[in-house]
Amino acid sequence: MTTPAPGDVVFLGSACSVQFTGDRALLLRVMSVGEVDPYNGWMWITGYVLDAKGMAKAKRELYVMRAGVVIQRRTAPAGVQPRRSSSRVRA
Repeated sequence: MTTPAPGDVVFLGSACSVQFTGDRALLLRVMSVGEVDPYNGWMWITGYVLDAKGMAKAKRELYVMRAGVVIQRRTAPAGVQPRRSSSRVRA
């Protein structure tokens, strides 16, 4: 089970909590993850709910089951640059 990081986009559905069942599921851009795990397997997560176009609509602080969080898109770790393809031909 992977813990989301700030900047990641996660899917929260019924596997996270019954409050996200059916059409109440949502995509969230993570801003922070709580360090204290009040109950084994659960976590606090703060972020912005995304609409169908990927635009932030509302800030939410949610209590979810860690195992149910599905990371849709990860951000690169700080200081890591994406690889660029080289147009040079090596001999």
